Amino acid sequence: MLPLNYTADMKFIAIACNNKAGKGKALALAHHLKQKLEHLKINCILFINDFPENFNQFSAVWLAGGDGTLNYFINKYPAISIPIALFKGGSGNDFAWKLYGNKTIEEYFELAVLGVAKKIDAGICNGKYFINGAGIGFDGEVVKAMGANKLLAGHLAYLLTVLKKIFFYREIEITVETDGNCRKEKLFMITVANGSRYGGGFLVAPQSVIDDGELDIVLINQIAPLRRLFYLPKIEKGKHLHLHFVETGNAKKVIIRSEQILAAHLDGELMEASLFEIEVLPRQFLFYF
Repeated sequence: MLPLNYTADMKFIAIACNNKAGKGKALALAHHLKQKLEHLKINCILFINDFPENFNQFSAVWLAGGDGTLNYFINKYPAISIPIALFKGGSGNDFAWKLYGNKTIEEYFELAVLGVAKKIDAGICNGKYFINGAGIGFDGEVVKAMGANKLLAGHLAYLLTVLKKIFFYREIEITVETDGNCRKEKLFMITVANGSRYGGGFLVAPQSVIDDGELDIVLINQIAPLRRLFYLPKIEKGKHLHLHFVETGNAKKVIIRSEQILAAHLDGELMEASLFEIEVLPRQFLFYF
């Protein structure tokens, strides 16, 4: 509950949403946030899809959406310096979970109004920004296959696509260079993480820290198809880091090469290339969490 002596002086909030995010959930959430701000007599403007050239006149921007909305936003405004609040309005909401766990919308509303913003890291891959993480190999193929699925979204869609692809994906020979250390071998999946969770609930990089100035690397080596299915629940729960075919590390810069085009994702958004140059951007954005 907000304190009795709370005043709305000096606050001017921009609420931004993609009306298609979460199959309309983000739009309903954005209107709810606007009503709550107006009730507190806090000035605000709601932007639906048509975002302004910049947010310089505002004291903060609140995003109603999921990982896709956030990825679009940071790429459109990579130099934004005002605080950002991310409200869970998408289908996966993986980075929102990283920021504030299972807090309710009402709890996070109070945090966004009264809290102090903190700087967090981001990453850049081939000139495109990401904030949750990049997945290359099997993870990228799953996201690529999900692009054709218009009926389901979020964790269920991700899980079903994983189950369809898990037996037939073949590891590809990949060169991975991390801060000057180089290796070349067949890998099942490479995750370069800032956040911890992907696919609406898979804790691929549970050890990640969003303000340590480094990216977390999770490499999954070759693994037989049947064993992939056996270990899937462990990866979902983040209990896989000790397994013999999993390697972890940290790096400020990662270069990934292959002789063929690889499917990848940045915050769940598909990217395809044979070369990925990835680098951490320390303390790039301000977030309430």
